[in-house]
Amino acid sequence: MIDEFAKDTLHGRLRRDREALLWKLDGLSEYDARRPLTATGTNLLGLVKHVATVEARYFGEVFGRPSPEPLPRWQDSDGSDQWAAEDETRDQVIGFYRRTWEHADATIEELPLDAPGHVPWWPEPFSRTNLFAVLVHVLGESIRHTGHADILREGLDGRTGLRAEHEKRIDEEARAAHRAKIEQAARSAARAEVQRS
Repeated sequence: MIDEFAKDTLHGRLRRDREALLWKLDGLSEYDARRPLTATGTNLLGLVKHVATVEARYFGEVFGRPSPEPLPRWQDSDGSDQWAAEDETRDQVIGFYRRTWEHADATIEELPLDAPGHVPWWPEPFSRTNLFAVLVHVLGESIRHTGHADILREGLDGRTGLRAEHEKRIDEEARAAHRAKIEQAARSAARAEVQRS
C-alpha cells in the first residue's frame, strides 16, 4: 500500500514539473527560447532537451528498457543535450520530451519500486540501485532544472510560476518596491558586517 502511494506521489510530482518546464517556453520567440542566458550557456530549450535526455537514460537503459529515441552512448556525452542546434526545431525537442515521458511512464507504471536497476555512470557501490532511488533522483533533477527555467524566464519577461492558471498580472511597481526592500536589507547587513570587523 505505501509503495503504491509513494510511487503515485512521486510520479504525480514528476508529471507536474514536466508540464511546468514546458510552460516556460510558452510564447517565447525562437531566439529567446534558445539563447544563452548565463555565462555557462544555460538556455530554456536546452533545459527541456537535457531533462528529456535524463529521463530517457534513467527510465530506459538503467532498467534494461532502452529508449526508442536515438541517444549517444552515455560515455560519449559532450554537453550537446543542453542546447538545441540550429537545425533542431522547438517542436522536435518538445516531441522528444513528450515521447520520453511515455517511455518513462511505462517504466514507472510497470515496475515495482524495488525493481533493480544499474546506473553505469554512478560510482560503486551506488551503481546498483532501484526504481525508487532513480525516481527520487530524476524528480530532483527535474525540480532543479524547472527552477532554473523559472529564473531564466523571469529574467526574460518577468513571468514566473508553475502553471498558466496560477499566473498573476505583473505589478511592476510592487515588484520594484519589494526588490528595493530586499536590496536595502542586503546593504544594511553588509554595513553591519564591516562595522563588526
